[in-house]
Amino acid sequence: MLISLLFSSPVVFFVIATILVASITIREFAHAFMADKLGDPTPRHQGRVSLDPRKHLDPLGTAAIFLVGFGWGKPVPYDPYNLKKPTQDAAKIALAGPAVNLVVATLLGLVLSIWSVPILQAVLPIAISLNVMLAVFNLLPVAPLDGSKVILALLPQQTASEYQDFMRRYGTWVLLFLIIPIGGRSAISSLISPIISWIVNILT
Repeated sequence: MLISLLFSSPVVFFVIATILVASITIREFAHAFMADKLGDPTPRHQGRVSLDPRKHLDPLGTAAIFLVGFGWGKPVPYDPYNLKKPTQDAAKIALAGPAVNLVVATLLGLVLSIWSVPILQAVLPIAISLNVMLAVFNLLPVAPLDGSKVILALLPQQTASEYQDFMRRYGTWVLLFLIIPIGGRSAISSLISPIISWIVNILT
């Protein structure tokens, strides 16, 4: 757990915390920017089309990353009635965040391969891992994560309606069950850690 670094390696903890804040900020900005570009002014009116971290950090989601290794930012509000194709555009807004995190991770991987400066070799793998983690975790098809909106756009209408109803009722409980450690390890960690490791190994 990242929180243990606060006591064992405060400098490393500070570096990771800074990278984490930047990564969450970038992904939530991407959500807001995409919604704004698709015709919904709601995020702009609420000050979310911004790179100010204070606009995007969710206390519980941020704490979860440090405590259990997976988390989220403050959801970007949008009004589907302002979108031309509500379901499809909602999926685009949802995908914008993970896509930006993967782009950032890829660019950092390129920098890592070009410059062998010790400080970069120490910090960039952490930044890459955190960005990949945020992307993969948030693509899970569980509300309120981004993946739940993406899958709605892919499912047949009747199935999508049933899925949406289920997630409205139980999505948060399903997510909590997945992220709470049982026996020292969360179910979600066992599920997506191999995927994260595979992507990180490619980029580093």
